[in-house]
Amino acid sequence: MRRIRRPLLILTTAAAAVVLSACSGSSPAAADAAPTSSGPKASPAAGRAKPFHPDRVNRLTLAPGKGTTVGVGQPVSIVFDHPVRNKAAVERHLSVTTSNGTAGSWGWVTDHDGRDRVDWRPRTYWKAGTKVRLDARLDRVNSGARGGWFVRDYTTSFTVGRSQVVRVDLDSKRLTLVRDGRALRSVPVSAGTPGGVKASWGGTSVLMAKEGTVNMRSESVGLGDAYDKMVDYSMRLTWSGMYAHAAPWNAAYFGNTNHSSGCIGMSDADASWLYARVRAGDPFEVTGSGSKGAPAAGNGYGEWNLSWADWQARSALA
Repeated sequence: MRRIRRPLLILTTAAAAVVLSACSGSSPAAADAAPTSSGPKASPAAGRAKPFHPDRVNRLTLAPGKGTTVGVGQPVSIVFDHPVRNKAAVERHLSVTTSNGTAGSWGWVTDHDGRDRVDWRPRTYWKAGTKVRLDARLDRVNSGARGGWFVRDYTTSFTVGRSQVVRVDLDSKRLTLVRDGRALRSVPVSAGTPGGVKASWGGTSVLMAKEGTVNMRSESVGLGDAYDKMVDYSMRLTWSGMYAHAAPWNAAYFGNTNHSSGCIGMSDADASWLYARVRAGDPFEVTGSGSKGAPAAGNGYGEWNLSWADWQARSALA
């Protein structure tokens, strides 16, 4: 399985280390969020600057990117380069402020690549138009054994766009785009083949990235040499590789049979229409029979599959 360097989620790029999967593929890289200060800082002591020389430095990646506009399901997400043992100490130095007093909670998860990650999500989807700011005042905070110290503060801010949800019904084999509570369009699809590793994930996933044309290879997920395709209008939903995308080779199954290798396929025209209207952070709610259950919280942004109480319990300060 080929891996590439973890990019930052900025609208149409993703926010965690890519793992090829059922549909498989890779996503473009992007820069880390800008820190609010750079490098180790000296602190005054007895009138002189005292250098700070940590034995090991921990760093992080923030999502979403600064100044972006995202969908109503996008959490604030922080992935750490090294393990975080002092989770409570770190969490105390993280602050989320919103333009409308939105209540939410931090929750610790294991990212799909095995790294420590902490996300902040509201109790329910964001309200459209909410402005959000994260301040991670971590300079000189110790992340614990084998993790090292942080040597800078970080910040990011973003805006929540219009209220939009994509609903996929595995029973009717249809995908419906709902904006502000109104269905804009419903299109026939063919999702993952039920009953095994090719089944689609159910529950709620969040659109991580619009990746355009992606090379998808069956060998990356242990399916032999069944396929090796360049796939258009690819919209990543999980790190394990579930996408919504164009699948013209499956046209005979649209609207009547779930017959893919785990992704949600549709015609070129319908995929193009959807691709032009969705943005990173839009929830995809997958219902109906034949799924393989809901993805883990760290497999993309799977935290919406947890109850509010269960999510709050993942806070180190709970």
